[in-house]
Amino acid sequence: MTILPASTWASLSHAHEKRAASLTAEHRARKAARERHAIDDFLYDYYGTRPSVLRRWHPGVGIALEPGPNGSAPHQQWRWYATDADGVVSFNAAAFLADRVDSVRFIHRLLSAIASRPAFTGCFGLHEWAMVYRQREHRHPLPLRLGQEGTDAVVESHQIRCTHFDAFRFFTPDAVSLNRLRPTRKSQAELDQPGCLHASMDCHKWATKLGPAVPGELALDCFELAKDIRLLDMQASPYDLSSYGQPAVAIETPEGKAEYVARQRAFSQRAGHLRARLINVCAALLEGVEPPSRVGV
Repeated sequence: MTILPASTWASLSHAHEKRAASLTAEHRARKAARERHAIDDFLYDYYGTRPSVLRRWHPGVGIALEPGPNGSAPHQQWRWYATDADGVVSFNAAAFLADRVDSVRFIHRLLSAIASRPAFTGCFGLHEWAMVYRQREHRHPLPLRLGQEGTDAVVESHQIRCTHFDAFRFFTPDAVSLNRLRPTRKSQAELDQPGCLHASMDCHKWATKLGPAVPGELALDCFELAKDIRLLDMQASPYDLSSYGQPAVAIETPEGKAEYVARQRAFSQRAGHLRARLINVCAALLEGVEPPSRVGV
């Protein structure tokens, strides 16, 4: 166990809170004004992200916090922390595992499986197109760049190979049969792969589920990656984002495909580094734990 002096962890906590506030500032301002945002709201609505939770700095597994002039670290009042007789506060891995061991095992298995595979970069973000295929009502109140007929024509002229269940489950009924795969929640660990934008965005999801076991810097790195990927996800979608001042990545053209793949590969590399760190967090938590009798989240 590494014990951080009070001056060190206080500085880290302050820097973390400042960074988290900056990353969520625009969302918080829009929420106060009751304004919606078709790009960024996904991070908060779909993932259930709460700015107040992001602002909380956690030292992570194996790091303890020395008491300062004003007493023990505020973490002593937080769930899954323990305080010893000297006032040193640390994350209580045993207590966390008592509540979340099955989730940790699932996350470890899933992330390890994704990390073991090569990245597939031939999907071109067509999952978003399949979500509006032959539909007159859409998820976002934005016009389609090519209109409905043009959008449908793009879907019909491409092979769709979506590996991610949480994207596939939003396909329109007419688009389901066009996908070469049939992802399910049960097959997620067998199909998720590192080139998928949604699998990379999900690093934020898994960091959130691992909660205080994840060091603050890693948690914000995962959130920032998801934020960056979400922009490409929508730029490459059939929606017209000109009202947000965002240019399209026209994946129906050779130039658009090339741009998409280049950015996709860069995101895959970023996600790979973060995924490896999350795997290490899971491994540290599960060290010495008996093999699972069941797996799930």
